[in-house]
Amino acid sequence: MKEIQALKKFKRFLQTEKGLSANSIYSYTYDLKKFSEFLTRSNKDIFSATHEDVQRFLKFERTKKHNSSRTLARSLAAIRQFYNFVSDTMGSMENPASKIGTPQVEKTLPDFLTIREIETLFTSISESDIYELRDKSIFELLYSCGLRISEAVELTLGDLDFENRFIRVKGKGSKERLVPFGEEAMRLLKKYIRDSRSSILGDRVSDYVFISKKGSMLNRKSVWRLLKGYVEKLEIRKNITPHTLRHSFATHLVENGADLRSVQELLGHTDISTTQVYTHLARRELQKIHKKFHPKG
Repeated sequence: MKEIQALKKFKRFLQTEKGLSANSIYSYTYDLKKFSEFLTRSNKDIFSATHEDVQRFLKFERTKKHNSSRTLARSLAAIRQFYNFVSDTMGSMENPASKIGTPQVEKTLPDFLTIREIETLFTSISESDIYELRDKSIFELLYSCGLRISEAVELTLGDLDFENRFIRVKGKGSKERLVPFGEEAMRLLKKYIRDSRSSILGDRVSDYVFISKKGSMLNRKSVWRLLKGYVEKLEIRKNITPHTLRHSFATHLVENGADLRSVQELLGHTDISTTQVYTHLARRELQKIHKKFHPKG
């Protein structure tokens, strides 16, 4: 009972004090649940866990569950944060994870679409069908503004400023930022709101910009599935998700000379080191071009 209460308090702490996103909170609590279940098999609980128990758990996750270094690093971070929280709020106790080194995470460069692939994708989506017009509009916003998928689906009509061509975005940790959008995004948004959105809504009412067939907010999984469906019809052999459009946005900005600070601001990154991955993506693309077209490439 004490363990359940501690986990509930920790979850509220992540929500209210840390301001983490729903996805991050789910991941942290899921990792702690796995750790708790692992301890139960040894007749232990979270409050009796030792340094060796944490090590055994990580070894089990790596060898038996075949989890990646990235997943193990996240699990260890969740366990550390939990014990720090318990020590600060429920009485001093030693953190059994404090002296365990974080697994080295391999840096992987995300996939992105070339400008030609972007054009191929958007050309393939009709504007005469009310649902395809909706899909094309949200994809254009993801690419034109570099939005996270959660940011795009949670947009309300009040977040759109057509006069100044800005949208108000609620990012991670409930941080707001203003992001400009281009002429094509404005054209599609206006056309979708005028010709499609009201038809999808019918006599229902919603403040959300992007609406599902049921009249509710279009959810993240639906956008992921819809994008997959369009890509499968094309000759694009990449693992494309809505986040790929965000990566493409940032990569194309850097390729065309945008400074990292500006890109960081547009993406809503807290740490510029997160943004620096796009310089690597741009360099990789330049190397491909050099190898393909230079006579001694």
